[in-house]
Amino acid sequence: MHEGYSPAEAKWNKRRPTPTPEAHARLSHIYSSQDAKQQQEEEEKLPQTPVGDVISHVLGDFGIFQLRSVLIIFLCKLPAAWFMALIIFTAPELYPGEEYWCDTSAYGGAENTSVTEDQCYVLVAYGEANYAMRQCLQFSYAHTFRSLIMEFNLVCLCDIFVAWSQYWHLFGMFVGGVVATRLMRVLSPRRVYIVGIGGLLCCGTATGLVNDFSLHCSFRCLSGVCCCFMMTAGQVIFCDITAGKYRQGVLLLYEAFWSVGIILLPAIAAFSQSWRQVYVGITSLPLAIVLLLPWLPESPRWLLQRAEPTAAVEHVQQLLLQAARINERCSRLPDDLCLQLELLGEKLRSQPPAARWLELWHGHSRAKLHMLATHMALATFLISHMGLLLNIRTFGRDYLTPNTMFIGLAEILGCLLAVHLCNKHNAHKWQWAGGFCMVGGFVGCLCWLLNGVEMPQLYETMLWMCFTVLPKAGVSCAQSMLMACMGESLPAEKRAPFAFSVVTWARVWLLSASFLTLLKQLNIALSLSTFCALVVLGGLCTCCLRTPRARQNRMQHEQRLQQKEADCYSTHL
Repeated sequence: MHEGYSPAEAKWNKRRPTPTPEAHARLSHIYSSQDAKQQQEEEEKLPQTPVGDVISHVLGDFGIFQLRSVLIIFLCKLPAAWFMALIIFTAPELYPGEEYWCDTSAYGGAENTSVTEDQCYVLVAYGEANYAMRQCLQFSYAHTFRSLIMEFNLVCLCDIFVAWSQYWHLFGMFVGGVVATRLMRVLSPRRVYIVGIGGLLCCGTATGLVNDFSLHCSFRCLSGVCCCFMMTAGQVIFCDITAGKYRQGVLLLYEAFWSVGIILLPAIAAFSQSWRQVYVGITSLPLAIVLLLPWLPESPRWLLQRAEPTAAVEHVQQLLLQAARINERCSRLPDDLCLQLELLGEKLRSQPPAARWLELWHGHSRAKLHMLATHMALATFLISHMGLLLNIRTFGRDYLTPNTMFIGLAEILGCLLAVHLCNKHNAHKWQWAGGFCMVGGFVGCLCWLLNGVEMPQLYETMLWMCFTVLPKAGVSCAQSMLMACMGESLPAEKRAPFAFSVVTWARVWLLSASFLTLLKQLNIALSLSTFCALVVLGGLCTCCLRTPRARQNRMQHEQRLQQKEADCYSTHL
């Protein structure tokens, strides 16, 4: 050792070792600023996300196993969209005097009668000066497609009976959501899903075979119930096996498969010669879902919480082993997997009951505003979502197929926009979505400029669709965002009753959507502008929602930690 070189100086001249991850955790704590401490205190006051358990540890946020399961569940949206929107193609508008005529043989033939222009009423002569107005009872048709209207002689009350038939399908969706939620207290989500697909095959076939309009509406209602069984149970399953941003992304894209069904529906109707063949087509195609049911998983946490403990642990253990093998995460399997599942089951069974409905109005300063805004927003969005689709029948039959496909594409673009806003503008995603809805709604209300303007039918239809597509995309964006993120500011015990309340309330108001389309009898612009006004109202309510600050702070804190870790491991001299 050189003279004057003390041990203390030797200590400081040593090369400092690269920090280990454990040392980095201590360093990040030392380097944190006072603002970070304040943000951490705010996060502790707000609802925290539950700590991951052994199921999430083994499954991971997303993988091949989850992708396969999610795609199987997403397929249920296709028949749900078909059964909802098929009325567009099974009951197209017929032109009086060109495609149907009143058969006056029951009143003495053409020499003794005269028919009104709409072919619905017959003026019958009795003697030289006596006349009576009678309703036409029998019609002759020249249209090649055997529609639902022709089958039940509904040409004179077409719009009313179409709305009545659609009402029963929407009522079935309302009942199905309530019954499915209650049914999953005793039956697993997978079994409810299987009941839904089995009932849909039976009820859908019966709907296309009956010869009575009342029975037709009854089976349409049951088909709606079965569709809602599948959608509700499927959402519970994929929410249980996914986590993090992937769960949010799956929820946002869940509505996009509905739009895919809307796009595929014209292709099914194009190869049909009668409304019965349309029903056969949309009922037989879901058989593919039945073939995929062996790969549909159970909800693991539902089994641990509600099934018999021993059987549930064994079933979930087999599910995790299979998922870990598919996702190549076998190293994540703990040695005491069975014991951890038993402890998790006890924890789930000992959870406090879900919050009551009145408790949803309390909890933080904006609870009442959040409740009112969310309920009103989803109600207006569901009405306009269905109404804008059904309203395209108003624009004529000649361009019904391309119009339906454009509506479906607009919905998909709206869902993709919702994904982008949640990923890139999460802090203000509600304001972006609400603003887009208001802009689209105001643009749609400009349809009054077309009122009474004479132009070729093709150009007129294109302009009507331009006023429809933009609000439709806005509605799809905000609606998918509401379904995925409306409970993010609430604690875990309030999310399920809150979602049930909001969706049930919205489906009650959804029953009016089919009848609002009857406004087209007064004016085409009136029906379209009514739905666009609802879009504007829903956009205003959406702008009142807020992303929880704790989530923003947590994301910023994770980004700072990652940056500090990169700085600590930097090799630059």
